[in-house]
Amino acid sequence: MGTGEIVSKVPAVTLTFWITKVLATTLGETGGDTLSMTLNLGYLVSSVIFVAALIVLALFQIASRGFRPWLYWATIVASTTAGTTLADFADRSLGIGYLGGSLLLSACVAATLAVWYRSQGSVSVQSVATPRVEVFYWATITFSQTLGTALGDWVADAGLGYEGGALVFAALLALIAAAYFWTRISHVLLFWSAFILTRPLGATLGDLFDKPVAQGGFNFSRPLASAVLAGALLLCVLLFPQRAGEHPAAGTTS
Repeated sequence: MGTGEIVSKVPAVTLTFWITKVLATTLGETGGDTLSMTLNLGYLVSSVIFVAALIVLALFQIASRGFRPWLYWATIVASTTAGTTLADFADRSLGIGYLGGSLLLSACVAATLAVWYRSQGSVSVQSVATPRVEVFYWATITFSQTLGTALGDWVADAGLGYEGGALVFAALLALIAAAYFWTRISHVLLFWSAFILTRPLGATLGDLFDKPVAQGGFNFSRPLASAVLAGALLLCVLLFPQRAGEHPAAGTTS
C-alpha cells in the first residue's frame, strides 16, 4: 500500500473478482432452491435461515479489522442465497410477481445508493473501509442480490427461457466491460451495473442446471450442483490472488 492510501475491506475489482462473483451468485440460486424446494422447507423458513446467517456473517465482516477473503465471500454467498429465497417468497408466496418484485427491488437498490451517496459523497466500493460505509455496502448488495433473482426469473418467464436469459445477461455484461475500457462512463456506475447483472446471470444459470427438462432446464440435482459450485468457489478463493482494494486517503491524491 502506498503512502496516503486506505485499504478497503472488500476485494480489488479484478477478473478473479468477477469469476468468483458469478460462481457465488449461481451457488446462491441452487443453494437457495435446495433448502426451499428440494428439502421442502418453503420460501419463508429458508429466508429466515439465510437472512440469519447473513446478519451474523455481515456483523463479523464489519467487526473485522481488514479484508478477510473467506469471510467476505461467505457473506456474499449468504446474501445471494437469502436473495434467492426472499425474491421467491415475494414473487410467489406474496403474489407480487416477477415484474412487480423487480420494480420494487430496483427502487430499493436506487434508494440505498442515493442515501449512501448523500451521506458519504461517493458510492465507490474502494472506499468501503469504515463500519458506516460497510452497512451501506451490504444493504445495497442484499437488495441487488434479491433484485437479480426476480429479474432473472422475469426474463426467463417472459419467453427467453433460462438459456436465453443467461445469454442476454452475459451480453449485457460484455457491453458493460466494453464501456469500461473504451468509454468515459463512470467506472462506479459501470461497477454497480455489472454487480447487479451478475446476479440474474447466476440465477438463470442456476435454474438452467437444476430445473426439470420440461421447464427448460438440465434437471441436475440441486444439492450436487450446489456442492460442485461451492467447490469451484473455494478453489477460486484458495488459488487465485485475493487482495483488498485501495483508495486515496482524504487530503491526498492518487
